[in-house]
Amino acid sequence: MTPQEYVEEVLRLVESIPEGRVMSYGAIADVLADRSGRNSARQVGTIMARNGGGVPWHRVVTSAGRMPPGHEQEARQRLLSEGVPVKGEHVDMTRASWLP
Repeated sequence: MTPQEYVEEVLRLVESIPEGRVMSYGAIADVLADRSGRNSARQVGTIMARNGGGVPWHRVVTSAGRMPPGHEQEARQRLLSEGVPVKGEHVDMTRASWLP
């Protein structure tokens, strides 16, 4: 898989996250690892930062449930409006995590 194909696969996977659910950067990397030969949550984060504006970026959080850095307030508002369970400043990953 080329680097551009990997970007497209990450964005396609993010688009498939259902409303009211989230995935972590690491979970996205894990799901795509076998097909892509890559497995880096950091790389997924970079892809989201550079190319994620057209997909539901707010549904991608850290494994601890922290919202995208620099966009916490907007992400929190969007997630709450979708019914995502939030505890304090973190998404309740036990209840909100999704895997395809």
